[in-house]
Amino acid sequence: MVEEIGRSVGTAGDGGGPGTVYESLFGLMETILDRLRILGYERDFVRRQGFKSLSRHYFAVPTNPGEQFFQFSSLAVWLLNLSGKRLDMPNEYDDPNATITLILEQLRSSGSSIQFPPARLKSGCGEPVLYVLDQLSAAALIARGFQWQPPEYPEPEEEDEIIQMEDPAELKIDKIEDDDIAVSGDDDEENFLDLEGLRRLPAMGGSDGTGDVASNKREEMMESSTDVSEWRLEVERVTPSLKVHIRSDNKDWRTHVDSMHQHSTSIDTSLTETKGYLDKLHSEITRTLEKIGSREKYLNNQLDHLLSDFRAAKDRLAEARERYRQASGGVTDRSRSLAEISEQLDRVKLEMEERGSSMTDGAPLVKIKQSLTRLKHEIIQMNIRIGVLQHILLQAKLKERALMTRDAHQIVSENEVKYGRQASLTTL
Repeated sequence: MVEEIGRSVGTAGDGGGPGTVYESLFGLMETILDRLRILGYERDFVRRQGFKSLSRHYFAVPTNPGEQFFQFSSLAVWLLNLSGKRLDMPNEYDDPNATITLILEQLRSSGSSIQFPPARLKSGCGEPVLYVLDQLSAAALIARGFQWQPPEYPEPEEEDEIIQMEDPAELKIDKIEDDDIAVSGDDDEENFLDLEGLRRLPAMGGSDGTGDVASNKREEMMESSTDVSEWRLEVERVTPSLKVHIRSDNKDWRTHVDSMHQHSTSIDTSLTETKGYLDKLHSEITRTLEKIGSREKYLNNQLDHLLSDFRAAKDRLAEARERYRQASGGVTDRSRSLAEISEQLDRVKLEMEERGSSMTDGAPLVKIKQSLTRLKHEIIQMNIRIGVLQHILLQAKLKERALMTRDAHQIVSENEVKYGRQASLTTL
């Protein structure tokens, strides 16, 4: 903001005062904003395109270059469309050079002169942007047929007469400033002008002999004696204090009501546009379906005999396929029978070959002789084993018999001894 003001002051020259800054940037921005309100930009541009409303100094001071450039290009294209052009609204991701070139070409075609480099429009704010919007808004008003009417001044009322009666009692400017400084108690508080005190001053002046103040009223035009450099320093010092931060409470019911109204308005607007598009689409689809139906009927009439030929050929093809299926079924059965007979024939041939080879070959006899010889050897070995086992069994029986005999002799001898002792005892 300070840089813009400094540039504007520098371009204004030493002959102009600090007020030329406001007139060149902020005043032009307010003029453009008034023209946009006349053109109905809040209804046709802000609500339909989804942009936010412009502030009084939106394009006069830099805030967000990307957002400002996109809103500037969209607003410029919208004004060109109001002037009778047919241009598409720019996209946020379009090439800025192409967009600037398009806007400047349309502006030159309308007769406006461009005396600044196109690259200065990329910032989205400043004198070039305001110049373009000023030319386009004026052209849009002319295209719409708007004309400024002469101002209508209201008739003077009693209050004006009272004020005029009090005018002779005005004090000198220096005296008012001194009284105002005396009234203000603290530098941090806001400075204000006590109008009631000023009204009582004439009466006080008449009582102490100062009633001729009105006769000494300054008649000449006031000229500013402020230095430009001091003005810039003061602007730099005061600028941070002039920023206003408005915090909206999302929980406030008024915010909800406003958002509901905005959503309702946007829904109604979108519904109207969408309904028109849908009706147009419905009519186009209906016409297309009617054309397709008529074309289908025409094709059916033209291809009727071809369709009948196609149906007859299709019936003949079905009959041929049925006959082929039946014939192929008989071939399959016969092929299976042939495979079985071929298998039986192979088995018979194999058996005949085996029998023929056995009749002419002496190998089986040799095998039989070898088997007989092997059986004889096995029989001899078996007889030897049997004889050995019989001998072992005989020896075991003889041993058992000898043991039994010896045991019997022992028992008999023991009995004789026992009975002899008993007989001797009895005799005794």
